Amino acid sequence: MSDQDNTTESRTPLSREDRFRILVCIDGSDESYQCLRYAAKLGGGVDADIVLVYVRPADQGLRSGGLQVNVARENMLNWGLELPGIKYLKKGRDILIEMGIMGTDWEVKTTHTGVEGDPLGDNKIEYINEDGKEIVLKMKVASDVASGILQQWELGPYDIIIMGASGRGRGLAKSLWDPAVAEKVALNAPCSVLLARGLDVGHGHLICIDGSQRSMDTVRKDAYLASRCECPVSLLSIAQDVESEPEAQKNIDAAVAELTAMDITIANAETRVGNPVEEIVEAGPDYSVVVVSESNRTGLQRIFMKSVAFQVLRQSYVSVMVVR
Repeated sequence: MSDQDNTTESRTPLSREDRFRILVCIDGSDESYQCLRYAAKLGGGVDADIVLVYVRPADQGLRSGGLQVNVARENMLNWGLELPGIKYLKKGRDILIEMGIMGTDWEVKTTHTGVEGDPLGDNKIEYINEDGKEIVLKMKVASDVASGILQQWELGPYDIIIMGASGRGRGLAKSLWDPAVAEKVALNAPCSVLLARGLDVGHGHLICIDGSQRSMDTVRKDAYLASRCECPVSLLSIAQDVESEPEAQKNIDAAVAELTAMDITIANAETRVGNPVEEIVEAGPDYSVVVVSESNRTGLQRIFMKSVAFQVLRQSYVSVMVVR
């Protein structure tokens, strides 16, 4: 095959199912833009799409303001009207341009979807380059923030959802201050969820393993994610007592062998003795992201809510990723 043929093939757009898709929840808080910068590192390749979503309550007082809906939609999609969420999404787009993740000359598509009971409905702008890479800005209407995020996944689907765990801003950030929003997404999303707390990309991922097949799947999946953002990977296995230390070390050895076969460099690997939640939370501040695997799903959320993963999610001082 000629070099020209190779070039043509490399530019053939991948189908949505074959692309790496990231959903970033934008609320105007500094935390949400840290999430976006992290997503930009994960999704910098031509095979990745990044979708920014702002969720707003239905109507939000617009019905009574005498606003002409058609004019509002047109102005909103041209960034001429500062409706709720627009300036947050616009700032996110500008950050991606500054980072070199998207260009100013990409093809632009706009879409409006009517929503009963709301004059503006759902609106999105898609920016697409010649390789088929997409950056999407989405203003979505929903009864509550968590439901809107989960509904957006259904329109995806997505490989990972990234959202702040402790926003302090307005709008969506005010809702994220309530842990129930982040927890609802973490409990119900079918994909991996990263809940960000002071997300700092440079300190790497700490993958927590327990010897189960699910945790080994987590090792492989997060190694792939970490490689996308060039983040170092470390491993941690907890023994509940001294007698269990050999088993914990066996878990580490198996994970090291798995990552070595994947040609992934391991920054650190250790075992600890103690309460798994306490030990993981204590180790967390040395890393950017603590990575945990979901417990086996039985259809009962209370099983997950009693799990190590969920307790780490609640108690961690740093960002936590629940891998599915």
